[in-house]
Amino acid sequence: MAFKPKKLPTHLAIIMDGNGRWAKRRGLPRNQGHKAGMAAVERVINYCLKYKIKYLTLFAFSTENWKRDKEEIDGIFDLVRNYIKDYRDSFVENNIKVDYIGNLKPFPEDLVSVLENIKKKTEKFDELTVVLALNYGGRDDIVRAVNSIINEGCKNITNETIINHLDTKNIPEPDIVVRTSGEQRVSNFMLYQMAYSEFYFPKIFWPDFNEKAFLKILKTYQKRDRRYGGIK
Repeated sequence: MAFKPKKLPTHLAIIMDGNGRWAKRRGLPRNQGHKAGMAAVERVINYCLKYKIKYLTLFAFSTENWKRDKEEIDGIFDLVRNYIKDYRDSFVENNIKVDYIGNLKPFPEDLVSVLENIKKKTEKFDELTVVLALNYGGRDDIVRAVNSIINEGCKNITNETIINHLDTKNIPEPDIVVRTSGEQRVSNFMLYQMAYSEFYFPKIFWPDFNEKAFLKILKTYQKRDRRYGGIK
């Protein structure tokens, strides 16, 4: 299928949902679902490279995910840590910039170090920017931005003021937000940034995400008429 470059999303954001249910259906522990989900992460990065998507944000761990069992949380941390270590050379070879959004203060020091190192190592790359949302919540992002603005003594707060203090200040707003597994909610993800984003809720569980599902996202996006409140 041929795509018109001007009709492709610049920024694709994904709420990677369904790992636990994928594992449950197979009689496996939840962390096996997260492990299978990491393989899907590698696939979607390759699809973005292939179809020239410039920004990919992945909702990996929310501010609400701390409510889960410690074993599952530790397992997710291990997967993120090992994934970055295992694919460090691939990021460099493919000119991929890796960044993160969210508050890393509660994370283990060694995981923070791994994230900071890969961010610094790839900061000048521009083929694709992969943004990991870690301990991220849309409300928390806004609250931290507001507190930062207050601390700076700003009196005249505009939309641009807020945008420039959000974690996402260096990346464009998402053109389309996708949540896998069929659930139709945004779960506190990029609340300020998705004011004019398109939404798409495929039923596929995240570990099963494949190129066919990715192309369906692009086809769906190209059918949308984005008017931003205006009339064509």
